[in-house]
Amino acid sequence: MTTQQIPGTGQEPRVVELAIQGMTCASCVGRVERKLGKLDGVEASVNLPLESAVVRVPASVSDQDLIDTVVATGYGAHVVHPDHTGDDAHDSTASLLGARLVLAAVLSVPVLLISMVPALQFPDWGWVVLALALPVVTWSAWPFHRAAAINARHLSSTMDTLVSIGVTAAFLFSAWQLFADPALTRHGGTEGMSMDAPSLYFEVAAVVVTFLLLGRFLEASAKRRAGNALKSLLSLGAKEAHVLRTVDGERTEVTLPADTLIPGDEFVVRPGEKIATDGVVTEGHSAVDTALLTGESIPVEVTPGDAVTGATINTSGRLVVRATRVGSDTVLSSMGRLVSQAQSGKARIARLADRISAVFVPVVLVLAILTFVLWLVLAGDLDAAFTASVTVLVIACPCALGLATPTALLTGTGRGAQLGILIRGPQVLEDTRTVDTIVLDKTGTVTTGVMAVDDVVALAGPAGAPAPSAEVSAAGVLRLAGAVEAASEHPIARAIARHAAASGPLPEVHHFSSAPGGGVRGEVDGVIVTAGRAGWLDRNGIRPTDTETAAFETAEDTGVTAVWVAVDDVVAGFITLSDTVKDGSAAAVGRLRRLGLRPVLLTGDNRAVALRVAAAVGIDASDVRAGVTPEGKVDAIRDLQAAGATVAMAGDGVNDAAALAQADLGIAMGSGTDVAIEAADLTVMGNSLEQVAQAIELSRRTLGTIKGNLFWAFFYNAVGIPVAALGLLNPMLAGAAMAASSVLVVANSLRLRSFGR
Repeated sequence: MTTQQIPGTGQEPRVVELAIQGMTCASCVGRVERKLGKLDGVEASVNLPLESAVVRVPASVSDQDLIDTVVATGYGAHVVHPDHTGDDAHDSTASLLGARLVLAAVLSVPVLLISMVPALQFPDWGWVVLALALPVVTWSAWPFHRAAAINARHLSSTMDTLVSIGVTAAFLFSAWQLFADPALTRHGGTEGMSMDAPSLYFEVAAVVVTFLLLGRFLEASAKRRAGNALKSLLSLGAKEAHVLRTVDGERTEVTLPADTLIPGDEFVVRPGEKIATDGVVTEGHSAVDTALLTGESIPVEVTPGDAVTGATINTSGRLVVRATRVGSDTVLSSMGRLVSQAQSGKARIARLADRISAVFVPVVLVLAILTFVLWLVLAGDLDAAFTASVTVLVIACPCALGLATPTALLTGTGRGAQLGILIRGPQVLEDTRTVDTIVLDKTGTVTTGVMAVDDVVALAGPAGAPAPSAEVSAAGVLRLAGAVEAASEHPIARAIARHAAASGPLPEVHHFSSAPGGGVRGEVDGVIVTAGRAGWLDRNGIRPTDTETAAFETAEDTGVTAVWVAVDDVVAGFITLSDTVKDGSAAAVGRLRRLGLRPVLLTGDNRAVALRVAAAVGIDASDVRAGVTPEGKVDAIRDLQAAGATVAMAGDGVNDAAALAQADLGIAMGSGTDVAIEAADLTVMGNSLEQVAQAIELSRRTLGTIKGNLFWAFFYNAVGIPVAALGLLNPMLAGAAMAASSVLVVANSLRLRSFGR
């Protein structure tokens, strides 16, 4: 498919990605967007460094309509297929630019030396310089002339218009001077020269073209580096899969291309190999390195029933995986789409640059004409008038302005992808700047969501009460409870069984029974063991004493979950469990505070549990919201917003999706559900709260880089144009400065590649 269908009816919009050839500056971007926007119901966002457009179109507009509109605007276009990165086109463009640059540099050096150093001048040197400059201002400068001509046919102008007019004017003016007075350079060196002899500007035309080509070539190289993060992300996937097939009643391995897998296929992953696609482990135990996608360095243990993600690496044991999602449905492909959409979007701050660029070139052309006329009228100096007007044209080229936003966005989102941070769109960057409060869901975000045993309490009972008929020590209570809980799949039961099994093999359980949410009961080593909540004990005729109940409730008041254990229908003790705080959560909360955010803990658990977790990570008790339902989470966000807070929300579950959507900035943990990720603005593919802080910091750093780029781009033109108009700047220096400004903007953006290192 060449388009992405947005869920809904067939009448709802599609999203089409176009590759656009021939754009050179912000004016080109604005022109293409305006023309596409004139189509009924079409919204377009054009990206200069990516040379692409993401277009939202109604069903009534075809792909060909879009292509025809772009072509009619003066540019080339074709629909981008999902499996095509466009590298070949970019490489050929860079190669051709390199060839033009080499020719321009080789010929411009002698032109400059002969023109500027009298000692190197020989009789009739002007004609030699003209011959050397001619290929530079024609073939080497052809991209500028071609783009200017195309725009002129459409009564429009861009940066290339300024360059083409400036270079052509310098060359033709010099040629006219030479043809009008062939004796102008008849004598070499300083012989025969007079102070009022007309000047030649061949070196200006040649050197300006060389500098501009150098700048454009460096831009192309830098843009490729900026986009490498996304390209490397999309290339992470495995190329082959060892698929299990049944042949003559036996299962054999068949090596197939990974992109031929279908849901339900089972494939083998040996140690050191990449997992071919998203799936579920059916056989084997291993540790999977997820660093390529999540940024987390610690491998994750997987066993049968655990989900695994394509492109992650199996580090130890042999696994058999059943494919669940393939092709464009995989996590890797989803990451690629999110990053690509973010890079193709446009921040609100960039719209200002677009509006200015739309009128910038015509204004500069008028200024250049005024500069020429005023110098000629006021000073009566044709050479000075010509030099000043050409310098205005060259210094004013808005290259840096067009590159300021997209190169920073390209680099920042690409670096985020490497760190397992997905930024849904450029508007998110501005949202991260304004948030002052971050709401953290407890389970799965601050804590692991996995229960663990904290303590085992043995109760002997008061004097005169019946004694249990078996072991009543803490170790005995744990062993018996672990044996009966091992037959249950409940998370609390599994936690108790896992903890008990760590001390040795568990005995078998017979006559097992259970009640959902209540507890378990069975025969272990000849005694009846009952474990569960108070209601389950009551259903089985077991009545804890007031003293035992008081001890149980005191434990629960500390914020833990407690489970009764009875032996032969007599209370033997209880086991306390709690959700464990993730490693790094406390450090992450501290980092969020340093970013100027107020952390708020939100949970459906009771307040005692919430306060215990809050204390462990450094969140104030006054900022704890406990016992909150999924609907209540939305209300809690609204309450904070009503109090004047700009709220970010981090969560990972289905019950967090509505709150993520309500928040000013939604942050989904990648370990969570697709529903949560879809509702969020930012997604961290890892499982660490530290990545949430890192995501906000990266977003703010990217926005800061965009603002810095725009400031210097505006400042450069604001200062450069008056200086040029006053005749204080040489055209060659103007060309060098203009090229340098673009390269510096791109280089500043590339600094984001080192974020987090």
